[in-house]
Amino acid sequence: MTGLLDVHAHFTPPTTARERQARWQAMRAKRFLAPQPYHWTVAGTLDYMDRAGVAMQLLSNIPKTPDALRESNDYGAALVAAHPTRFGLLAALPTDDPRAALAEIARCADELHVDGFAVTCDYNGVSLGDPSLEPVWAELDRRGATVFAHPDAYAPANLGRPSPLLEVAFETARTVVDLLYAGILRRFPNFRLILAHCGGALPALAGRLELLGTQDWVPNPNRIEQHEIRAQLAGLYLDTAATGTGHSLAPALAMTSPEHLVYGSDSGVPCSTETTLEANRQALADFTGLPREQRAAIGHNALRLFPAAVARIDRAPGADQDPKGTGKCSAQIRRDSSSG
Repeated sequence: MTGLLDVHAHFTPPTTARERQARWQAMRAKRFLAPQPYHWTVAGTLDYMDRAGVAMQLLSNIPKTPDALRESNDYGAALVAAHPTRFGLLAALPTDDPRAALAEIARCADELHVDGFAVTCDYNGVSLGDPSLEPVWAELDRRGATVFAHPDAYAPANLGRPSPLLEVAFETARTVVDLLYAGILRRFPNFRLILAHCGGALPALAGRLELLGTQDWVPNPNRIEQHEIRAQLAGLYLDTAATGTGHSLAPALAMTSPEHLVYGSDSGVPCSTETTLEANRQALADFTGLPREQRAAIGHNALRLFPAAVARIDRAPGADQDPKGTGKCSAQIRRDSSSG
């Protein structure tokens, strides 16, 4: 699997050794027992991408304070400007403040020309289904934006285990169910939503939700119907970060179509090592639940979601050359992906 478009990759703005040490200690206090501080670098990321056959990463980082969030978006945009065919940016939105989120959408789309947006399922205590975010979803829908939703991997431990192990999967499921019952997915059908980690626990619960979700004993103020649950869940995009095995892909395919599976690595964070990234990529390549052509297409399915990124790739020298072993996307890959 080469020429991959990676929709789930993280970055960190420049930090000092002291800042990295403090963050490491805070993580260990939450039972995330990383053996040493984590240090993200551009050079290290590009080196891994070249060796792993990743053409481009769509980068995301969602700080929890307004100034840090804006500074992170600016730094991410600078990375894209410096490496336009290798990186794209999913700009973070402060979804605890609708006015600030709307302002950041406009700034990032119209001034920074980002490829899409990234949101946290629960951001400073505000869930994505909160009624206050109605104008934010309306604006994202008006723009036909692609939105990447990621759970809070830095939440407190549960039963002594760090959030990235299990809690992220359930937070994703709870959040999407809330969006469903809030009517967000019904009222705003023009934005595209990508869920991290193959939707977490959501695909495994989709059948239960469809069966029981419209029963009289379930609060349903927007009168969401059974066929809507099925259709709206099928319309979601799911990335493959840490979920490249049949345990996750089989329920994902029961909920949605192969064309809605997109490649994600979850690189650039302490919970991912090169060993786990490569093991997951190999598991995806070996998955027997799809024909070879459809497995290969997972690495390119997201091309249709990010036209500006595709345009940058097309402008690169040698964009129409055979990408095998080069880690570059090409017009041929795009044609193959579209026909698949």
